[in-house]
Amino acid sequence: MKVRVIGAGLAGCEAAHQLAKNGIEVVLCEMKPKKYSPAHSMEGFAELVCSNSLKADRIENACGLLKEEMRLFDSITMRAADVARVPAGGALAVDREVFSKVITDEIKNNPLITVECAEVYDINTDEYTVIATGPLTSDGLCSTIEKLCGGESLYFYDAAAPVVTKESIDFDRVFYGARYGRGTDDYINCPFTKDEYDAFYDALISAETAPLKTFENQKVFEGCMPVETMAKRGRETLLFGPLKPVGLVNPKTGKDDAHAVVQLRQDDMAGSIYNLVGFQTNLKWGEQKRVFSMIPGLENAEFVRYGVMHRNTYINAPDVLDRFYRMKKYPKVFFAGQITGVEGYVESASSGLMVGYNLAKLIKGEEMLEPDIKTAIGSLPLYITTTERLQPMNANFGIIEGLNQRVKNKIDRYRMIAERSLDLLKTKLGTQQ
Repeated sequence: MKVRVIGAGLAGCEAAHQLAKNGIEVVLCEMKPKKYSPAHSMEGFAELVCSNSLKADRIENACGLLKEEMRLFDSITMRAADVARVPAGGALAVDREVFSKVITDEIKNNPLITVECAEVYDINTDEYTVIATGPLTSDGLCSTIEKLCGGESLYFYDAAAPVVTKESIDFDRVFYGARYGRGTDDYINCPFTKDEYDAFYDALISAETAPLKTFENQKVFEGCMPVETMAKRGRETLLFGPLKPVGLVNPKTGKDDAHAVVQLRQDDMAGSIYNLVGFQTNLKWGEQKRVFSMIPGLENAEFVRYGVMHRNTYINAPDVLDRFYRMKKYPKVFFAGQITGVEGYVESASSGLMVGYNLAKLIKGEEMLEPDIKTAIGSLPLYITTTERLQPMNANFGIIEGLNQRVKNKIDRYRMIAERSLDLLKTKLGTQQ
């Protein structure tokens, strides 16, 4: 019995890894390097497009909890992230190239996984198939998926942030530090005076954006909003978002009196390039150079990659999928990754992990692992398949079942929920061995 996995992104690689780990042969179909989506450029698998951050690493954060849950399943994403980790304070950020290489090498060297480099157009609903083509699914396959789902797919627009070289940053104007002193001082901080911020803001909201010609009714996901779109909501909006100045003491002055602060996060293990945190953008490249060079310390910045914006496609999961990410109409066809409506690198990988784990159980005639609303990894499929109005969803404690007791301190409450989740999963996995 072979399973066809379409797409070698985070979700597809996790699904393939879990299937092979459980003795199931896999044919992994990936159109790169023969064809690339508008946002992809690396030849390897599991390419991180928008950011190099896998978000918070502590279990008091829902995404941090999700990472720990995935480690219980021997997640290939988490193992690669630990190898490719770069300094990022309380977050788990990675060198994108190293991260991709670790996963690519392991997948290609697995004797139970055969890689086919070809674009897929058709789905055989009588064969076990995992569709993990991501939000940038090619037009040909997207049409096939729409027919399978019995209606039009949903979509939103997503954006990626620019990256600059460290050597081009003016360190006389910036400082290292972590917000509220959490973790080590891994972020480069660019502080604004009020006058500098006002000039930057005026330039940002009047800068020319790249046209999005294909679609008329443009929808932008709140969690990855272009910085210029956010700015147009009001002059102070950025000060409560990516340019929030609080919790950052400038060691050169001993004060935290900056009007606004842009943070830069290390993007590779060598520490030679940094990305602008929260600066997803759809500005034209020349405008990015002009406007972002107004950020203190980036006046002479060398941009090795400019931000881009692209369409993300996801299916109407409540109508199409059951709680196992399996099609209701075609029970041999599973979906995984952001195309299901989960949002974020780790969330995408977790869905592929669960699909691979449960599909292997199904093929072997064993009981599949029921998603549990008391866990982060189980709350995601339960949410996206039951919500009335689907919008891309990150891991969060709002969709995880709360405690039966009142705990006033939020951090303590989240820690207790996380510990309960991990204990529950350890017990369930132990009984399935």
